[in-house]
Amino acid sequence: MAKRVVVLDYGSGNLRSAQRALERVGAEVEVTSDFQTALDADGLLVPGVGAFAACMDGLRAVRGERVIGRRLSGGRPVLGICVGMQILFARGVEHGIETEGCDEWPGTVEPLQAPIVPHMGWNTVKAADDSTLFAGLDPDARYYFVHSYAVRHWELAPIEQLRPARVTWAEHGEPFVAAVENGPLSATQFHPEKSGDAGATLLKNWIDSL
Repeated sequence: MAKRVVVLDYGSGNLRSAQRALERVGAEVEVTSDFQTALDADGLLVPGVGAFAACMDGLRAVRGERVIGRRLSGGRPVLGICVGMQILFARGVEHGIETEGCDEWPGTVEPLQAPIVPHMGWNTVKAADDSTLFAGLDPDARYYFVHSYAVRHWELAPIEQLRPARVTWAEHGEPFVAAVENGPLSATQFHPEKSGDAGATLLKNWIDSL
């Protein structure tokens, strides 16, 4: 049986490219903003492009932050991509204005401190030990990034009884969080749907884990 995945439609993100990428690796995909459909799917993918504040406005308009929270409280997988990753953190700061995020992880999305911004193009990452998302991928594999903001400091303190989050890093002027795997919640700052064979492998790894 193919895994059923919803790509959450809240007015932001490359919905169809994400849909096609997931279908190519064997998922049954629906693009929708329907709360119950998103809640019931085997996996929920949260895309996102553009400004943090605009994405949060769109997400709240379809009760997206609630469906993410409900899924996670039941241990049901969620994958955020690009700004869809950023909005999972507590806050974003753009042009000096702070916006509340979903607060699934502590931390702040801030401007990248780099000579050239935006960070646009292909980059390697330093995958977390025992990563599920990056299983079978070459350490020299490259992924497609396009962003001006990032999480520069990982702030979630480990809890003794739980497996610590697996955090993958990349560098553009300075280190930043490139991906996170934390129980049912995973996310990538780069676009796996635009990252060729490496991105397809990562998405298949996620689908296989559902």
